[in-house]
Amino acid sequence: MNFLRLSSKCKIVNKCLIHEVVSNFTTNSLALRTGRNLNLNTSLLRVSKSTIFHQQNVQLSTSNRRIFFSWKSFFISGTLLALFGGTLLYLKEEKMKKMEKQRKKALGQAAIGGKFDLIDHNGKRFTSYDLEGKWVLLYFGFTHCPDVCPDELEKLINAVEIIEGNKNADQIQPVFITVDPDRDDVAAVREYIQEFSPKFIGLTGTKEQINQATRSYRVYYSAGPRDHENDYIVDHTIITYLIDPEGNMVDYYGQTKTAEDVANGVVKSMQKYRKMNSRLGFL
Repeated sequence: MNFLRLSSKCKIVNKCLIHEVVSNFTTNSLALRTGRNLNLNTSLLRVSKSTIFHQQNVQLSTSNRRIFFSWKSFFISGTLLALFGGTLLYLKEEKMKKMEKQRKKALGQAAIGGKFDLIDHNGKRFTSYDLEGKWVLLYFGFTHCPDVCPDELEKLINAVEIIEGNKNADQIQPVFITVDPDRDDVAAVREYIQEFSPKFIGLTGTKEQINQATRSYRVYYSAGPRDHENDYIVDHTIITYLIDPEGNMVDYYGQTKTAEDVANGVVKSMQKYRKMNSRLGFL
């Protein structure tokens, strides 16, 4: 009887021990798994933080490189633009000097041509400023000239007509200035130029005004002795001057030149002028 009770107690004790062992094993396994999961999560968190930090460093480095290259490109571009601008300015100044030298080359003198203030064939004030923007063929003469002046004015008008028929030429204005202010008043000049062409502008003025114009163009003139009828001949320079739209004398044509020679010379000067100004416009 006692043996049976003892045996029953032993069975109960064994069951309790087994249950405790199983419970402890389960608890330990769960704890182990939980620890592993925690360690894994911690490792993943560290990897994630490391990755994010690396990406931020890469982005920051890329951004810094972009900023560096942007400033570098800006500096290089600015330097190139400055060099280019300086080169253009230098070339433009050289072109201006070349043009000025060519202008002063005519007749081997430094300054041919200039300002004048006269009266036109309609009795109105006419100055050199009224010719700005135009090509001009200018001749100095006098209305009582027996042969030379009529021949030269006829040649001048023929040259003008040839020039006007050239599609590569610009418009040109023929101008006559008297060197005989004592006899060539407004009415005399108007009547005289109309014999050649209505395209002419005829100019006269006081002796002082005429002297100013002739000095500007280095024109010589001198009245000869008077005859019994108080008539006289004026000796003067026989030259036709070509003036560009800026008022500069760029060429001249003597008595030996034909109308074709004058027209060809004028057209060449016009083309050269356009070429130079187109280059300066580009610069």
